[in-house]
Amino acid sequence: MTEKIKLPQFIQQILSGLHDNNHEAYVVGGAVRDMLLGIEPTDWDIATSATPFQIGQEFSESYCENDYGTCTLKPDAGVPEGHNVEITPFRLEYGYEDNRHPGDVAFGASLEEDLSRRDFTINAMAFNGEGLIDKYNGQKDLEAKIIRTVGDPTDRFSEDALRVMRAIRFATRFQFAIEDKTKSAVAKLAKNLKTISAERIRDELTKIVEAPVKPSHGFNLMQETGILKIILPELDDGVGVEQNHHHIYTVFEHNTLSLDFAAEYEYTTAVRFASLFHDIGKPATKEGKGRDSTFYNHDIVGAKQTRDIMKRLKFPKAFGQKVVTLVRYHLFFYDVGVVTDAAIRRLVKKVGKENIQDLLKVRIAERKGSGVPKARPYRLRHMEYMIEKVARDPISVKMLKLNGDYMISDMGFSPGPRMGWILNALLEEVLDDPKKNTKKYLEKRATELEKLSDSELAELADGARNAAKAEEEKALKQIKKKFKVG
Repeated sequence: MTEKIKLPQFIQQILSGLHDNNHEAYVVGGAVRDMLLGIEPTDWDIATSATPFQIGQEFSESYCENDYGTCTLKPDAGVPEGHNVEITPFRLEYGYEDNRHPGDVAFGASLEEDLSRRDFTINAMAFNGEGLIDKYNGQKDLEAKIIRTVGDPTDRFSEDALRVMRAIRFATRFQFAIEDKTKSAVAKLAKNLKTISAERIRDELTKIVEAPVKPSHGFNLMQETGILKIILPELDDGVGVEQNHHHIYTVFEHNTLSLDFAAEYEYTTAVRFASLFHDIGKPATKEGKGRDSTFYNHDIVGAKQTRDIMKRLKFPKAFGQKVVTLVRYHLFFYDVGVVTDAAIRRLVKKVGKENIQDLLKVRIAERKGSGVPKARPYRLRHMEYMIEKVARDPISVKMLKLNGDYMISDMGFSPGPRMGWILNALLEEVLDDPKKNTKKYLEKRATELEKLSDSELAELADGARNAAKAEEEKALKQIKKKFKVG
């Protein structure tokens, strides 16, 4: 496999510059692993016998960005766009007290000592431009498709508790197995993830979800080792939960298989998370047994649970809201000849134009994850046509031909809640019949609505929204206490 290692010119020049000044220098870690697997690296880690000061002298365009002596080269140093190069002195780390940070870092170590502190054998190889240094048989584990720690797995996982998820992540990315002793240590020390920040867990989880093929492999491993119950107990609750006659898989199997198809179709990260979580509310809403089970309101409960997950793992607010929206409305009803243009407009209004195509993608992934042969049946294709058909129809107050400024300046309305209610009431009419979206009609209708009482206006404007809110509150109240989803 070593013939696959072909260093680009800019990396060869960096190594040569260090060698010419009597320093050892090696490409290490993931770049070596990826080249052996035939993957072109973009992140380059170079380990050297040079001190941080000597590295700074050698590369005047560089800067050191952390306390561990790592020097990241700027583009001015000849690093091509899209590549990242970090140069780090050989070092040893001691005294891990918080399952993450070393209490002490010592430079001046040998290459062998430096490699001994790394996490997995496949990441503990080095290449100096001529030969491969592989004391821990990483190349052999690559060929066997095995994830194995360097040395004792308990020691490695105790140094940084997040490494148990990194083991899962690498196994998922490359579709490898985890060596038995390493896997046992993952299960034993998974509890230490409770000491790790939500942001770091979120980032590892996202990388697993973003695996190019079969991310379900990672979720199966997390479930087997107890990680899933710690970081995503809502998803773990679906293990072994049978569904009704519309499904051939358990809830957990269905959710993870839906994610697999989202990955196969190269859907975005948000669509992948939504595909994974779309039925997460089923265990909490299951009624009955066997093939006649029901899961009423699981979309509402699932959206609530997904919102909790997004907050707990500190996902960006906009990203989290998108995933929640896709989960909440994944059960949209569509039947050719039954669903009207107005119903489609209302769905687009609720979901948002920016999310409607992603909602269809979640439905496609969900169908494939159910074992249904056709991902895009005629009904779904017809809905795509209908969405395109109503794409220019008004679905928000901003798209009305009458606005608040005109109502105040030319019609004598006073700003305040009543004017907002009138505009929303007008929108409800226009959603039913876009032909009513003319200034003449809306101005006349607004004058008529102004004569109604506050309560009558509020009911007209917010009736549909309040009904939906009441439905959600009722569904959550029924199961909140029993299933602890509040």
